[in-house]
Amino acid sequence: MTSKERYENIEIPAQLSDVIRRAHQKAAARKSSSRIIRYTSSLAACAALLLIINIPTVANAMVKIPVVGTIVQVLQFGDGGKITDGITVGSEATENTLKINFSTDEQDQANDAPSYNVEHKEAPNRVLFTFSGARYMDVEKVKADFMTQPLVKDVYGSMILDDSSVGFVVVLKEGVQYAVTEFKNPGYLEVKLTSDGNPVTPRKVYSLRTESMPFGESMGIIKESYPGEDISFLKTSTGQFTAVIGEYSTAEEAEQKLKELAGQPDYHEEFYVDSWMSNENPMD
Repeated sequence: MTSKERYENIEIPAQLSDVIRRAHQKAAARKSSSRIIRYTSSLAACAALLLIINIPTVANAMVKIPVVGTIVQVLQFGDGGKITDGITVGSEATENTLKINFSTDEQDQANDAPSYNVEHKEAPNRVLFTFSGARYMDVEKVKADFMTQPLVKDVYGSMILDDSSVGFVVVLKEGVQYAVTEFKNPGYLEVKLTSDGNPVTPRKVYSLRTESMPFGESMGIIKESYPGEDISFLKTSTGQFTAVIGEYSTAEEAEQKLKELAGQPDYHEEFYVDSWMSNENPMD
């Protein structure tokens, strides 16, 4: 079977969100420093899992994608790519597919994707992309390309206090599924978004958060101040940003986490417990 044929047979299960959530919960319980669990390290491993949970509608959408290059892996969260330096991150949007391209001063398109990480967060439903060994990215171009897709609600850049890393966040509509395929020769990531169209009932989520702040270095400083915490940033209802830790079902769980955080010797009392609906942004 060729790479294209294997790719055409990939099926992304709707139930995979639950798989991801359970994996994150197990990782948090272990308090492992590597909270990001690699979903699969090979296409064969991915296909094996997907055979267990078989959702044909997504596969039908994916078979329309022409394959250029060699598939390295398909994932929803985890790491990939090669160690690089000076990569420029670009993007390209087609009818129902998004490409994240990589180039160098010498090549219009790099042979491999740079080292990258893909995370998924809920409340709201969003995907976080981070690239290392990359020094430039036109965030506005990336946003414009991703926003051509009707399943995307918002896109914004990540603040990273490392001039060799760049990243961005893609906020998806509720219930939207996604798959990221890494290619080499040439190197790029292909992002596929799908939805079964069924309505998703919003739920109330409790988190630790900071006061709102403008996009800037203060965001990166907060994240680096707590290297052991899984801090991400959400856009607020007025377009500012807030650092958040955790997504809890009850206020008691969030309060317990705040108590643990407050016990850290370097805690500066930036965080408090707040709640919002899973399909909304936090209020200022």
